[in-house]
Amino acid sequence: MFEGTRVGAVIAAAGSSHRMIGLDKLFAPLGDKPVLARVIDTFQKCPAIDQIVIVLSQVNLKEGEQLAAGQQWAKVTDIVPGGEKRQDSVVAGLNRLEECRWAVIHDGARPLVTNDLIEQGLEEAEETGAAIAAVPVTDTIKIAGENHIVQGTPPRQSFWAVQTPQVFRFDIITEAYRQLKYEVTDDSRAVEQLGNKVKIYTGSYINIKITNPDDLAFAAVLWEKYGK
Repeated sequence: MFEGTRVGAVIAAAGSSHRMIGLDKLFAPLGDKPVLARVIDTFQKCPAIDQIVIVLSQVNLKEGEQLAAGQQWAKVTDIVPGGEKRQDSVVAGLNRLEECRWAVIHDGARPLVTNDLIEQGLEEAEETGAAIAAVPVTDTIKIAGENHIVQGTPPRQSFWAVQTPQVFRFDIITEAYRQLKYEVTDDSRAVEQLGNKVKIYTGSYINIKITNPDDLAFAAVLWEKYGK
């Protein structure tokens, strides 16, 4: 499906790392490279990806440019500043993709992404124009009110924990964000509000997002076992 079809990737990495207690998760070491470099390396090596745009906070822009200058990332065409909200940052990245039919959006703080997850997402997105990686929730879920009193226990079989990559036909995701009137926590929500179907495909429990120091320590263990 990829031959003759241009695929662009937006790496959303403009967050503030405010839960990292003074450590910037993107440039924290994972093995002998920063977390962000692990992400870009995977997308650079993925045969399906033609172009990569990295979106960073304004404060990290120079450090990101210096990092890229020392790497062999031929597919990275742009490193751009993000916006106030995550969705603003994603739109900034999408605006730099050139003649792409597909857009793969991935969190810069998920360094254990694989080629298989990227390419599986592209395959699954053929059906509806939108596909997201997710894993079944394994814990029992409780619904609680403001007073923390349990109000219900929904069946966990219908619950999935959403990850990235999230893959969209370029015209669908750009139109979704053009029409969006409220803040969303993931890109597929913007597509849902268009009335477009979004397909879930099975992600990976090791494809964790680093949000705090414990996550970084866990990622180091996973990298040692699976990333090499």
